[in-house]
Amino acid sequence: MENAIEVRGLTKRYDGRAVVNGLHLTVRRGTVFGLLGANGAGKSTSIECMLGTRKAESGTVRLLGQDPGRNRRALMERIGVQFQEGDYQQEIRVEELCEETACLYRNHADWRALLRRFGLGEKERSAVRSLSGGQRQRLFIVLALIPQPELVFLDELTTGLDARARREIWQLLASLRDQGLTILLTSHFMDEVEALCDEICILRRGNAVFTGTVEEAKAHCGCTDFEDAYLMLSEDEKGENA
Repeated sequence: MENAIEVRGLTKRYDGRAVVNGLHLTVRRGTVFGLLGANGAGKSTSIECMLGTRKAESGTVRLLGQDPGRNRRALMERIGVQFQEGDYQQEIRVEELCEETACLYRNHADWRALLRRFGLGEKERSAVRSLSGGQRQRLFIVLALIPQPELVFLDELTTGLDARARREIWQLLASLRDQGLTILLTSHFMDEVEALCDEICILRRGNAVFTGTVEEAKAHCGCTDFEDAYLMLSEDEKGENA
């Protein structure tokens, strides 16, 4: 079975500066992969280039074995994407947002069943803005799952949540992974990365400075705490965020 994501030599420049510099990634199917790095390290640009929403100067990308530039329409039927909270209409209801999302796909999931699964069955007619932080994040996962994806991209889903809500999200993501879904996520919480990620890639100034498991990262840096290893790898020689 092919890998879910294969990136080779991906490079993107702005004003002559490489914000993504020769990135290589391989994400196996049915795993959670963490793309990590400080703000400005190149995470968002890398994902945009993978999805084909931003054109790279060089390199190749294969998502589920296909080129997202050439097979975008068919490929997007198999991929879920949910970034941080978008600009929704002020009073849009949960059911309206789910219906709008479902209309984009030919073979969409039963979004009402998804809402029930994620503990939002009684919130169908509620305004999105009225949801708690944890409820809103669970809704964002539902939106990403509506196309019944094989691969999903999730960005900072637990930012701003309390400890209990974060752990609920972790359990939901782990159960999805166990059912065969491939997840690429970004996160600034290293306990979250340790709990969820099978493999990680750490970016610094557009360069991949480490790829492997959390345990391998700790061993590489001679650290017993992963956060210490992450900081060593993601900061430049002066200790500044890349």
